Amino acid sequence: MTKLFATTALVASLAMPAFAVQPAEGETLAENQVYNFWLLDAIKSVDPAKNTDVEGSDVLRQLFEGLMNEDEKGAMVPGVAESFEESDDKLTYTFTLRDAKWSNGEPVTAGDFVYAWQRAVNPETASEYAWFMELMNIVNATDIVKGEKAPEELGVKAIDDKTLEVTLTTPTPYFIKTLSHATTFPVPQKVIEEYGDAWTQPGNLVGNGAFVLTGHNLGVDITMEKNPEYWDAENVVMQTVKGITVNDNNVALTRYQAGELDRVDIPAGQYPRLSQEAPDEAISMPYACSYAYVYNVSDKGPEALKDVRVREALSLALNRDIIVNNVLQGGQKPATTWTHWAIEGFDQPETELATLSQEEKNTRAQELLAEAGYGPDNPISLTLQYNTDENHKKLAIAAQQFWKPLGVNITLNNVEWKVHTDRLQNQDFDIARYAWCGDYNEASTFLDWFRTDGYNSGKWSNAEYDQLMVDAKTAEDTGPIYTRAEEILAEEVPAAFVYHYASVDMISPKIKGLPTENVLNAWYAKDLYRLAD
Repeated sequence: MTKLFATTALVASLAMPAFAVQPAEGETLAENQVYNFWLLDAIKSVDPAKNTDVEGSDVLRQLFEGLMNEDEKGAMVPGVAESFEESDDKLTYTFTLRDAKWSNGEPVTAGDFVYAWQRAVNPETASEYAWFMELMNIVNATDIVKGEKAPEELGVKAIDDKTLEVTLTTPTPYFIKTLSHATTFPVPQKVIEEYGDAWTQPGNLVGNGAFVLTGHNLGVDITMEKNPEYWDAENVVMQTVKGITVNDNNVALTRYQAGELDRVDIPAGQYPRLSQEAPDEAISMPYACSYAYVYNVSDKGPEALKDVRVREALSLALNRDIIVNNVLQGGQKPATTWTHWAIEGFDQPETELATLSQEEKNTRAQELLAEAGYGPDNPISLTLQYNTDENHKKLAIAAQQFWKPLGVNITLNNVEWKVHTDRLQNQDFDIARYAWCGDYNEASTFLDWFRTDGYNSGKWSNAEYDQLMVDAKTAEDTGPIYTRAEEILAEEVPAAFVYHYASVDMISPKIKGLPTENVLNAWYAKDLYRLAD
């Protein structure tokens, strides 16, 4: 076995906390250590196996802790695992766990991870993220997800209470990067068995994170208080963390300016003004999420979208420069690929979408629709669905206008987030707004979405693409594979990629410790503190 210390922080972890932000000299702490952050939508679930949302992950990161965490720059640092060893063949990882406790005072054991991971892949759990365990290449994960093997056959076992062994089917360079994801968090078996689905309710939920759940009014707010049983509680300054749901981004900004919220997304188009008015509060940084309009090419989808010429025409006619420069105005970039441009080691291919001028794209779009038998004299009528948000509405209206000259009539359909995701999962849409945020800093976190058996809401399928994703798992050099995968997406156009995110926020200068260089935008309330007025 080769002992690995993936970062200098990991080496240091043997003698000090994995990562902790502490007040600088001269800073005075507020008596009230409270952090209020904005949520656009209700948190659907605080069950690590059942959450699918970025905002849900933000909450879960406070209530639970996995084997690894991320530091302020996105590097992996110890969580519950204080060290690990990798076998010479890179197929077996052995983690040594620190002395950590659940919020009820009981010890966190290797068996808790075994139970949680087996539960995530168990078809009876109906986890929408079961595929993540497949992506990690854990032995038997795929067969278990398909219902062909028992969950107990997953390649993870407790050697003893403090030693966890994970066996992979193939060397996986990004494996360690997956271990800060919520799907890999431990969960308390006894509590789940006692309360069933109600185990996630305040008063029932037992976690091992730096905070405990004390209140959850669905669609209104969610409240977490410092967990005295957390292994590093003495270095946690923040006492209360509260997520407040506000469906209107502009209203959220108003509440921020009134001092009710400490962090909000800046509404589209307002970053230039706010960065002038409040340069110490308005920030923009790359954020590994990509925005797209997904086409429903399943049997339930409209006939027109089954023609690749129609899909390509719609994609070409989207004026991404206007979207990022005139509508969003926050440092976002036009998307010509699904993979975010800032992902480590990713090279964007030279596609038609990336090289033509907008005038050339519009001409090509008209030609493609004419070849498909459509145009102003034979229009296409489609519905574009998006979830409630002023920014999504503005972009949908823009898309509607870009497509109108082609003879494509778009009806806009605004629905709540839960309805939106349910319809996506059931292919009850024509075109749907969607965004994907990276689960780890490597291109496969985006590209696996479009596998035939991936998340893939539009149900596009391509055998060469699927094989590339298989090949990438064992390739020494994944770069050419990922480039070819993006080329196939450009050729087949299962979605119109719109823009790559930037995190464009107003952050109260009183709140310290929020990361500004982590492209995954993962934050931990245990690292935050509030300054006095």
